[in-house]
Amino acid sequence: MLSPDGGAALAATAPLGGEPLTVFLLQVGVLLVCAYGLGWLAARVGLPPLVGELSAGVLLGPTVFGQVLPGLSDRLFPADISQAHLLDAFCQFGILLLVAITGAQFDTRILRRRGGLAARVSLAGLLIPLGLGIATGYLVPASLLTDSGERGVFALFLGVAMCVTALPVIAKTLADLNMTHRNIGQLLIAAAVFDDAVGWLLLALVTAMASGAAGGPVILTTMAWTAVFVAAACAVGGPLGRRLSRTGGNRIPVSVITVGVAAVVLYGALTAAAGMEALFGAFIAGATLLRHIDPKRLAPLRTLVMAVFAPVFLGSVGLRMDLTALAETSVLLTGIAILFVASLGKFAGAYIAARSGGMSRYEGLALGAGMNSRGMIEVVIALAGLRIGVLNTATFTIIVLIALVTSVTAPPLLRWTSSHIAFEPEEEEREERLTGWNTEPVLAGGSTANSARQEKTTDAP
Repeated sequence: MLSPDGGAALAATAPLGGEPLTVFLLQVGVLLVCAYGLGWLAARVGLPPLVGELSAGVLLGPTVFGQVLPGLSDRLFPADISQAHLLDAFCQFGILLLVAITGAQFDTRILRRRGGLAARVSLAGLLIPLGLGIATGYLVPASLLTDSGERGVFALFLGVAMCVTALPVIAKTLADLNMTHRNIGQLLIAAAVFDDAVGWLLLALVTAMASGAAGGPVILTTMAWTAVFVAAACAVGGPLGRRLSRTGGNRIPVSVITVGVAAVVLYGALTAAAGMEALFGAFIAGATLLRHIDPKRLAPLRTLVMAVFAPVFLGSVGLRMDLTALAETSVLLTGIAILFVASLGKFAGAYIAARSGGMSRYEGLALGAGMNSRGMIEVVIALAGLRIGVLNTATFTIIVLIALVTSVTAPPLLRWTSSHIAFEPEEEEREERLTGWNTEPVLAGGSTANSARQEKTTDAP
């Protein structure tokens, strides 16, 4: 017979069900339908699907839906933090897979040829907006600061928020524009990975400062664990990936996808435990393990991620925004000023580094446009700022607004600039090698819908 305490513990660990499960399923379903529909409309008018998918969250969030039908909005997206965590967990799992797939399509040979240029673009795209952000933090009106927040900590936090780049948004944008195989796309991925890694280290420093802890030891410990992890992943990933790719003949054994997904999740858990972002571990899993697997074996996984997880994730970004806070003049003007400074810093940093490295004007503009995407990464940083008391509702909305605007404007700019960049032979070879990601695979049962020929495709929403 269970004791009262034992019965309470059993009830606390009961499987999810009832209203929380119903609300979660409705959230995913509504976000998926709206994001897909608006993504399709965006594609019809010549915009990347990502633009429509991001807009879906804004319409469903407090900015529009919350104002028009507040009662229904509260039922569908309640303020309960545990309910919000269910949707966040779903999105985070999908984004880990999206970033891993991007890592699998990353050509490490470009690091040997242009690794220095990628590092230069990343550093310039970090340091210039970081400096401008810190300076801007000292000019923000005192009315927008928290009661307990220190001006210096806020300024450093704003600098960190302005210098990050969203690898998941870049990955989705490049996929939408069919640019992953382009040299400019590969450079963007390399620079974004380095950018995000440094950005998360800086965030750890700011968080330690805000809590009164010493930031230096935290940074050094994280860097040491990260170096060990990357070295181990490089040693293990290649042999394991090649072994998986040899199994099953022309069919797709379940074990290939199963082991691949397990590696992505576990790599993400390891980097998160070391103080880094889980996305970094997912990218390393893709670049060191999944990259050695025949793309046709993993094509079903990519289809699921691009058709389900990515639209829901992008739609969830807009749910964090409440643009009604911008009705206050001081908040609006401050938001416009910070948006301008943030975009200028990223564009200037990437453009100057690209031009000094011998790249053309359009290549520099393309790198600036891509690196300016901030997406969910900046939203996560803004949420961390709320949690540690550095941001209030107004400054949180401003930072999330920057994340949305920069993510929406990047795809059209990338499309325009890339149209002025000539194809190179290595890009054509890389495109052929990555074609398997867009083909219908032979399933384990032996059936196929299109095994006779492969067609080049562009991603639909």
